Amino acid sequence: MPEHTPVELPAARPSMMAWDAWGSQENRRPLTAHTRSVLRSILGITAQDEPPKSEHDVRLRPSTLTGDSIQALATIVGVDHVTTDDAVRILHLGGKSTIDLLRRRNDEVHQAPDAVVFPAGRTDIESLLAFCSDNSIAVVPFGGGTSVVGGLDPVREWFDDVIAVSLRRMRGMTDLDTVSRTATFQAGVTGPEAEEMLGRHGLTLGHFPQSFQYATIGGFAATRSSGQASAGYGRFDDMVQALTVVTPIGTVEPGRTAPASAAGPDIRQVFLGSEGTLGIVTDVTVRARELPETTTYRAWRFDDFAAGAEAFRVLAAVSSRPTVMRLSDETETGINAAMSESSVVDASHGGCLAITTFDGSAEDVAARMSVAESILVHGGAHPVDEAAARAWEHGRFDGPYLRDALLDVGALAETLETATNWSRLTHVRSAVTSALTESLRGAGTPPVVLCHISHVYETGASLYFTVVCAAAADPITQWRDAKAAATDAMIAAGATLTHHHAVGRDHRDWMVQEIGPVGAAVLRAIKSAVDPAGVLNPGKLIP
Repeated sequence: MPEHTPVELPAARPSMMAWDAWGSQENRRPLTAHTRSVLRSILGITAQDEPPKSEHDVRLRPSTLTGDSIQALATIVGVDHVTTDDAVRILHLGGKSTIDLLRRRNDEVHQAPDAVVFPAGRTDIESLLAFCSDNSIAVVPFGGGTSVVGGLDPVREWFDDVIAVSLRRMRGMTDLDTVSRTATFQAGVTGPEAEEMLGRHGLTLGHFPQSFQYATIGGFAATRSSGQASAGYGRFDDMVQALTVVTPIGTVEPGRTAPASAAGPDIRQVFLGSEGTLGIVTDVTVRARELPETTTYRAWRFDDFAAGAEAFRVLAAVSSRPTVMRLSDETETGINAAMSESSVVDASHGGCLAITTFDGSAEDVAARMSVAESILVHGGAHPVDEAAARAWEHGRFDGPYLRDALLDVGALAETLETATNWSRLTHVRSAVTSALTESLRGAGTPPVVLCHISHVYETGASLYFTVVCAAAADPITQWRDAKAAATDAMIAAGATLTHHHAVGRDHRDWMVQEIGPVGAAVLRAIKSAVDPAGVLNPGKLIP
């Protein structure tokens, strides 16, 4: 199995995210006076900015790697590509959930990886995993660092040492078939880099999750990511034709360039969603689409969420459905309008805002828009200024920055999501909202709970919740209790515990309820087969 070298590279590498916040330091957005006034009026939060913690004041657990181990790692990847420097280790503390960021504001000693290693490709990773397996060193694969479920925590469990394996050097496109419209990327390629390289050939993946600016191709595969345009382009796992995964016992290349196969169970599905616990994804072959000739935007108002959800149910079953379908509930519609200083939606009318966009040729877009408009209007939709849809797209990657700014002023803000069948949608939304409200009200911090439909299918949809309340004296316990109550409600209502945020550490305790004891036994058996020493991303996914 020869290792393929890049045929194309992106123009420039984006910087890593800040150690204590989402995104880059220069893109941080302090709350406006208007937003502060909304917080006071709705939640009674008097916004008092906390001074940021300097990374120089952060205490990290000292590296325990021996000099011999460091030398061995350097022999594999090169002396310049392995480091125990605290300035690098602090950037690999974990992901970017609210709990992650709250921890980084504490004065505790942080459990950083003992070293960060930067392999150049599959061969390096094969040698790294062989060495770490033989020497009982835990390995955390690290792409863009965007996990919000504890998927990147440097958990040791029964290991004395743990390293982060960063894929930042693996950032090329190694193959492009413009006839079949497939492309192979190294796992460290970010979303923008993939779009840049494909765009040179008039192609796109159409995969735009909120983490798009920093998340990687390998991370998309390892978490079964879903992008905001999934109604038109599908989930990322729908796009994957083949992948290369390095395990401690060898390298596997599940999938072929054929569009479909009946050669037994699909081994790709073993590794898609495996979150680095079964192997490190090094290369991914994906299907691409032509860049759309045009994108058209439409926005709608429904009198209530039930009417909008029913119209979306009908529209989701149509093959010519929109590229983006998003429906905010009454609370989210009202809060977003109140938070905006230039909202194009008149919140005084109440109701729910729906966003639709259409990608394709002018002729195709016109035909699909006609079908969608007929269905939505028949379902009770009222057209509103399309600027609402454009405004959503313009700010669709900005949500985490607002979350961080709210944390800075003593407001707890976090998101969670699920998916269920259309017949259970109303019940699941009500049950999760009630669970969150009761838990946080019991902590003395009554919340505002917002919800929207973010992804649709013929049989059901994803519900995405945003929660904002005053932070308690112990906000980590406050949110853990609320998240546990919400997850219990999801499972009890027949919904999935995660639609696109993956399992990580946060959801692992519910996995047996999700997949059953036999399913859990199957996962453990695969883990034991491919990672007999258990070094790969311990403490995540596997119940």
